[in-house]
Amino acid sequence: MKNISLKIDENVFSDTEKILSKIKKSRNRYINEAISFYNRYQKRRLLEQKLKTESELVKNDSIKVLKEFEDIDYAD
Repeated sequence: MKNISLKIDENVFSDTEKILSKIKKSRNRYINEAISFYNRYQKRRLLEQKLKTESELVKNDSIKVLKEFEDIDYAD
């Protein structure tokens, strides 16, 4: 494990301490789980952005291909 030092806003710390007293979990475990959860959330957001970008890149080509198929259908 790595040791880090961080500064937490007073209200965040206070809320955290209240929650910890109720769920009987160590502060260290709670913070590790919170960071892990937030990392998964951010990875999903990054993937969503990547998919949107890639979708935009192929959108015009897809429309062009569909148009070509429509032209083939109407040629008969």
